[in-house]
Amino acid sequence: MSETVKELTCIVCPMGCTLRVTMDGGKFVSVTGNSCPRGAKYAETEMTAPRRVLTSTVRVSGGHLPLCPVRTKGDIPKELLFDAMRQLDTLCVQAPVSIGQVLVEDLCGTGIPVIATRDIHSV
Repeated sequence: MSETVKELTCIVCPMGCTLRVTMDGGKFVSVTGNSCPRGAKYAETEMTAPRRVLTSTVRVSGGHLPLCPVRTKGDIPKELLFDAMRQLDTLCVQAPVSIGQVLVEDLCGTGIPVIATRDIHSV
């Protein structure tokens, strides 16, 4: 196998360290440039199994606004983002909606819920 080196900017904290990640055939080998252990963990996860928090909107029926902003309560595998968006596209919730309310219990089988990030009042 051949080693490859990729540069990433760490997004865990405001420092924005430039990380140099060494991979060997798809396997994590090492990371340099991190100022803290969290940067090393971020680099390994980003290179082997990237995850993202998904933010979007869902349709609302009977609300003072037609859409409600939502987000996942945790991060989901990056490869599921498009499937997750398709699932949210089919959702229409009934007003009222409260901030923090769980609108989807288990997004795409990840075990991660989707929550409302704004109150939507009934009309």
